[in-house]
Amino acid sequence: MKVFTLLVLTIFMAKGCSQETKNDIANAKIVYTANTRGFYQKITIQNQEISVSSERDSSDKGTTSKISDADWKELVGFFEKIELDSLSTYKDPTQKRVYDGAAIAELIINYQEKEYQTKNFDHGYPPVEIEKFVNKLVSLVKEE
Repeated sequence: MKVFTLLVLTIFMAKGCSQETKNDIANAKIVYTANTRGFYQKITIQNQEISVSSERDSSDKGTTSKISDADWKELVGFFEKIELDSLSTYKDPTQKRVYDGAAIAELIINYQEKEYQTKNFDHGYPPVEIEKFVNKLVSLVKEE
């Protein structure tokens, strides 16, 4: 009986620990901005809602809509794989923004009362580690 109890507790403890290491997008606020001299886009995701603004100096949230369950599930899967503490160290694959070949992009994630931020990267060419997440996030705007 002791062995059985120990086995059951071990399984529950292991399962509980593995869940804690995953990022929970439901408790996060994600802000993606891309801008250049003639272009500005701010995408905010929070509570399964997406807000898009193209006004640089506006305090208005822009247009807000609900993210479909299928898209949300896909975003959750990508978000869980992001190493938030390493976010600021990810290297950008291209330098097109230096010569106005791409807008300057940035991703900020507010999660558990901490802010995680990327270095600037080219819009459309995110760091490999967050590429799927960023591309999915941007694709949600194109679909609307």
